[in-house]
Amino acid sequence: MEYRNLGRTGVKVSQLCLGTMMFGRRTGEADSIEMIEHALDAGINFVDTANAYAAGESERIVGKALAKDGRRQRTVLATKAFLPQDQNDPNARGLSRRHLIMACEDSLRRLKTDWIDLYQLHRAQADVPIDETLRALDDLIRAGKVRYIGTSMFAAWKIVEALWASSSLGLNRFVSEQPTFHLLDRTAEREVLPAARSFGIAVIPWGPLCGGLLTGKYRRDDQSAEGRWQGGKDNFDRPVTPQAFDVIEAVVAVAKDKGCTPSQIALAWNAAQPGITAPIIGPRTMEQLTDNLGAAAVELTTEDAERLDRAAPPMSASLKYYDAAMGVDFRPNLGRW
Repeated sequence: MEYRNLGRTGVKVSQLCLGTMMFGRRTGEADSIEMIEHALDAGINFVDTANAYAAGESERIVGKALAKDGRRQRTVLATKAFLPQDQNDPNARGLSRRHLIMACEDSLRRLKTDWIDLYQLHRAQADVPIDETLRALDDLIRAGKVRYIGTSMFAAWKIVEALWASSSLGLNRFVSEQPTFHLLDRTAEREVLPAARSFGIAVIPWGPLCGGLLTGKYRRDDQSAEGRWQGGKDNFDRPVTPQAFDVIEAVVAVAKDKGCTPSQIALAWNAAQPGITAPIIGPRTMEQLTDNLGAAAVELTTEDAERLDRAAPPMSASLKYYDAAMGVDFRPNLGRW
């Protein structure tokens, strides 16, 4: 397992990050803990969760798994806040000082830890001034409850705005961004990835397998396999496009030639892109986890990369995934984008 700096910090994280969105949801507690232990034994030291995953159950399970045998001390633990925690309370959501401090305290309790290594904003929010959010996060760092702070699905201009505000106000700055990024949608290469490289921001892509599309289990003439894209559409009603299958078929062909799985090719490609720190794997089963971990041993040649680039050119999108995920920025009196 290769270890890389988390942006401009001195912290080293594994080239793959274990995502835990399935834990407590489609994966039971016992299986989830076994998978966390297996990932750590395989060399992963970077675990990502969120307070919104399974209504906090994912955090609780992660905390339980890391609470024994000194695992917490060796793990770079990341979580996120923003999404509603109580549908009846308008203040139990968002990026206000009130909510972030309360959400952090709740996450610390569920995670059974005194500190969070990387505390991330799950989405941006237009009707909360960035200085209010940054001051709250800075206070959490100064209190020793958070080590570093990051973002998820922030536009490049929002990242730069936040960096400017941090510098102007003398506050701790963001060290990471978590965009969606994979071979079927390379939109992040247009502005987010260049901005991150310019300012020393770690990039931790979520959904590097596009919800299972890049595993190769869905074919152009058969989308009956169980999973998020069963029937040719995902849970957000996004359809698989003919162009997406062109890319999937290229990934399957490269995998066949290299004697590995399509998932491993997609993950190895992601981890090898300029500016990428650690793609987040989100396994539901031990079989999926074992397969994903195998990506760390896959080396893509220049010829392999060129074959994939021909199918999925830089900055291209075979299906609109990034833009759809951006639509959670609330504006006053305007609802959603």
